[in-house]
Amino acid sequence: MRALVACLLTYLTLLNVPTAMAAQEVRVGGYHFPPYLDKPESPHPQGLVPDLLHALNALQRQYHFVLVPTSATRRYRDLQGGRFDLIFFESSLWGWDATPHLELNLSIDDAEVYVAAAEPGRGQAYFDDLKGKRLALYSGYHYGFAGFEADPEYLAHTFDALMTYSHDSNLRMLLARRVDVAVVTWSYLQMFLDRNPQLVPELLVSERVDQQYRHQVLLRPGGVLTPDQVAGMLSELQENGELPALLRRYRLTLAGKVVAD
Repeated sequence: MRALVACLLTYLTLLNVPTAMAAQEVRVGGYHFPPYLDKPESPHPQGLVPDLLHALNALQRQYHFVLVPTSATRRYRDLQGGRFDLIFFESSLWGWDATPHLELNLSIDDAEVYVAAAEPGRGQAYFDDLKGKRLALYSGYHYGFAGFEADPEYLAHTFDALMTYSHDSNLRMLLARRVDVAVVTWSYLQMFLDRNPQLVPELLVSERVDQQYRHQVLLRPGGVLTPDQVAGMLSELQENGELPALLRRYRLTLAGKVVAD
């Protein structure tokens, strides 16, 4: 009987071990930034970030990545305040100067391009000068032509910009001739045209980019993971082919190997 009780106590003790050995949670910030992340506050967010977190969780059991919704304006203080540990597909150029952070460069190509309605005789020279043109911009984004200033009031006043929260809306306004130029993420534009191939001849896309994205993972100093650890996991996904396949789904490509500096 004593042996049976001892075994039972041992079994009950072991029931608590999984809690102690549970995967460590890694909180990943994300704001609405299609095609990277669409509606992060919804029960089923879509986009590259949720798909990547799923792949990272399937790759290993030591860490469990969870999405923490934030906003384009709130993300700085949320990282510094410890609300999340890291954020994918960011750039240190986008207003992070005053926020302590660590960086991991991602060799992933994307950009923002100018888009106008196609008109007879209108060519690439149309994008040489944005003065006098009504712009459609995404509120909270940083634009190269504006020196990466993201303040909506500044952009609206200085560049006669109409600020929205939808690339789709900006492109639809462009087609309706309510604005002259929209600035759109290249990968999003390709997916939009995949869904609406009949609109390809109606749009003029600039060969000159507003900015070439320098995608990075930005991490909180003292957080759960280091840049080297994230780079290691992403490298595994790259080597087993999952990361390139995932990027192709969102019209993105890898330009090199993911490694920490």
